[in-house]
Amino acid sequence: MEVTSMDDVESAEVLDGVNLAQLVVGDEMNIQHFEIQPGVYVDSHEHQEQAGYVFSGEILWEVDGEEYVTGAGDSYIIPADTPHSAESIGDEPAVGIELFSPPRPDPPWAE
Repeated sequence: MEVTSMDDVESAEVLDGVNLAQLVVGDEMNIQHFEIQPGVYVDSHEHQEQAGYVFSGEILWEVDGEEYVTGAGDSYIIPADTPHSAESIGDEPAVGIELFSPPRPDPPWAE
């Protein structure tokens, strides 16, 4: 078993106002922490299957041409190879965790 504390990982600012931290990487999935400041928009992109949980804040998603809003207590899943964008809406940062399968041991944003 591998145990990782948020205190033991470094967060990377991948875009202005978007911080990501790789938490753990397994054979079948990985988990990362995210924090997106209010008003920040993440352009449309696609990759492997992505699931997440929002601890605080709200995110306006556009997934394959449809809009969705997730807030504190919501979970979501985005199918693999599906175009999606995200915008942190509201007055507080959107904070949560995401899982990717297959895993991203070396995500494109990591230094």
